[in-house]
Amino acid sequence: MVLITYFLMNDNHASDAWAFAGILQRQAYALGLNRDPSIIVPHARPEEMQQRRKVWQAVFIQDAFLSVIIKLPPTATHTDVRISDLTDEEDAPLEHGATDTSFIRSMWELASVFQGTICTPRSLDRPICQNPADRTRLVAYFHKIYMSLPLPFRTFNETAIRDLAGRSRRLARQTLFLTSNYYHGLMLIYADQHKSVACDVKMTMEAAHKAISSYFLFHTIFDGEAGVWFHFQHRAFLEALTFAPPFFFQLVIADLVKNQPPGTNMDAMYLSAKTDILKMDSNWGLE
Repeated sequence: MVLITYFLMNDNHASDAWAFAGILQRQAYALGLNRDPSIIVPHARPEEMQQRRKVWQAVFIQDAFLSVIIKLPPTATHTDVRISDLTDEEDAPLEHGATDTSFIRSMWELASVFQGTICTPRSLDRPICQNPADRTRLVAYFHKIYMSLPLPFRTFNETAIRDLAGRSRRLARQTLFLTSNYYHGLMLIYADQHKSVACDVKMTMEAAHKAISSYFLFHTIFDGEAGVWFHFQHRAFLEALTFAPPFFFQLVIADLVKNQPPGTNMDAMYLSAKTDILKMDSNWGLE
């Protein structure tokens, strides 16, 4: 059912995916997958407990990041399954302590933070940050989680990713997934604005640039499969809109991107925005 939901998203049927995900969530609750296996099935084999945790994390992560994209309430909210209980004893290390299970735990950790700090307030049209100090605290919390990830998952620059892909395409793919989600979250935090908090334009655009850069790298290195990752593509589209949202679309596209002579001096931040928009235009034919 997780795969069917993802297929519906990839097939551009987000509303159908959301409806099917609701059925999936009810089934997961009915099966007790949201409960700590050591409590609900105490006599099960360790392997069965691990499988229950892995299935639940798949449901949980999909729910959280689907909620981010369509701004509807998360539903995988009632659980006592602990991330730390998902062990990687049987996994072969990919590199520097990174394993498939450590990647799952990392995505699970990010999804948990997204659910409480971004998904829920956005689904209710409430502020993500109550005040500037709250934004600083939330950014620091995101950064702390990111820095706790195994080293390969937070090694992000083009040279390093290409080198990583040469050694392990699987690990490179996982690193790009984590990078995209992390910086997309930062972008949403910095872009949050209301009467008590102003949008931090510079930091929003910097976070969006790093997030969308992970998509461009993914598209370059894994071109044959880039089209099947709905979340990755949709996040990239939203990040491009950060550079050119409707209320100043003409300014960014006409003045910043299309009418500026090649030799014109431009702030580095806006130059990055111009480059990113033109890349999206080239990749997707947005012109």
